[in-house]
Amino acid sequence: MNEPPTPETIAIVAYKAEWPRRYQAAAAEIRAALGQAVVDIEHFGSTSVEGLAAKDIIDIDLTVADPRDEEGYVPPLARIGYFLTVREPSWHEHRCLRLAEPRVNLHVFGPDCPEVIRHRMFRDWLRAHPEDRARYENAKRAAVPGGGNVMDYNVRKQETVRAIYDRLFRAEGML
Repeated sequence: MNEPPTPETIAIVAYKAEWPRRYQAAAAEIRAALGQAVVDIEHFGSTSVEGLAAKDIIDIDLTVADPRDEEGYVPPLARIGYFLTVREPSWHEHRCLRLAEPRVNLHVFGPDCPEVIRHRMFRDWLRAHPEDRARYENAKRAAVPGGGNVMDYNVRKQETVRAIYDRLFRAEGML
């Protein structure tokens, strides 16, 4: 595994109509590289929500049979430019690979991972609820000042994210 990525300046940009096409191109390249190793692949995060301002980074959830079997997916992904940046065995066996250009964060999980389900639920909620999409965008913009790294930015918008999850889970009868 490489060294952790260097800290980046966080910039929120207006929604770009090219983001779904960038996802489709990345997903097709990942499928071609991995073949049957791809159990599922999904676009998530702010770039997957039409009209939502975001960091200009495509977030993708890749589901493989066993994320611990890095030899089954990391070398083929490395051949198309991805590099492993995160290995979190204690958190759903999460791995994250990064493509520098065009920028993609590829999150790898196993089947039926609750985090992938949560990502999809949040994305779909924001697509269907413009008032929460606007709240989330405002929280993102307010979280940028203050510097630090992406984790600091995430902490600053956490209260809004949790409030949206609360509404989402209640609406689904999960709370």
